[in-house]
Amino acid sequence: MDKITRSLHAKANVERDAPTATPIYQASAFEAHSDYFYTRNDNPNISEFEQAVAILEETEFALGVTTGMAAIHIVLNLLRPNQTLLINKHLYGCSFKLFQWFCENFDINLIVEDLSIKNNWNNLPKIDMVLFETPTNPFLFSIKIKELSRFIKAKNEKALVVVDNTWATPFYQKPCSLGADISLHSATKYFSGHSDVMGGVILTDRKGIYDKLRSLRFYFGSILPPFSAWLLRRSLFTLEIRLEKHQETTKKLLEFIEGRAEVKKLYYPDIDGVQLMGYPTLIFFELDEKWKSKYKEFSENLRLFSTGTGMACVTSMVAQPFTGSHSSMEDEEKYSIDLTPALVRLSFGMEKVDDLKTDLQRAFDAIK
Repeated sequence: MDKITRSLHAKANVERDAPTATPIYQASAFEAHSDYFYTRNDNPNISEFEQAVAILEETEFALGVTTGMAAIHIVLNLLRPNQTLLINKHLYGCSFKLFQWFCENFDINLIVEDLSIKNNWNNLPKIDMVLFETPTNPFLFSIKIKELSRFIKAKNEKALVVVDNTWATPFYQKPCSLGADISLHSATKYFSGHSDVMGGVILTDRKGIYDKLRSLRFYFGSILPPFSAWLLRRSLFTLEIRLEKHQETTKKLLEFIEGRAEVKKLYYPDIDGVQLMGYPTLIFFELDEKWKSKYKEFSENLRLFSTGTGMACVTSMVAQPFTGSHSSMEDEEKYSIDLTPALVRLSFGMEKVDDLKTDLQRAFDAIK
């Protein structure tokens, strides 16, 4: 046999081996008899990551996809023309623009409402899908999942309730246990935690929904890449420890920031112990009138806070939602949700609390 042929067919014998960590299955295809015949459909690394996330959030099914935005887009495809989508007033800017684009192009009726205020529910028509984040982006307002689900389904039992659970994480909130049909995550955030991988997750307890979403993922080609799945699975091993550290640091820095003359209002979610059991790292605050145009000076004097796009990682980050997370929205749209350039977002990492305090003090001093 020619050496070229033999070289092409050379393979390690791994059938007897049992590595302590699952290796990366960087393969596009498997033998015909395999459960993973094609990676666009499934892959051992993706399957393992999905199982781990489903266990944490206590759901029957999970689907790994390329990004959190891909997760939202796949779910939107459960809607049909002339149906009605309800979204919350406060949510990630790119999500808002995706909803607008999708509804305009596929004849979906779009309703935008502040769902954190229960009285606003009374004027809602029959809804086919409601999709919201809780805590919200920005301002970290809470939306009652169980109560809203019951209210929506009382008018339409087939309505789908979809919750973006990225900011609460499976450790502190479990939407499907509270009446939601689907839970979403941007795995790029807490699941990754190291600013080095992107991904998304869709979770549900309903087999019919899972089968539809799995088919959509296959035909859209939106499955999570094997290496990304491997990185995310590795990061999940330390997720609980990281969240505990995030939460501990955040509580101490809230005390440091609260009541400062430079801060008009501080935003932190309602941890009610029923829906939201805890909360990790992200906070918002508004600069007071005297310093409302000083974000640039504030951020430039921070040495430990990165200004890059991201959050919920091992290093701290600062952002201005007006020009960052919500930059895709028109200015008038931002102002309509009470978002101004004075709003600042902080994400606390693994640094020592005293070092972060010193850094923040220097930034506050610089704007005076």
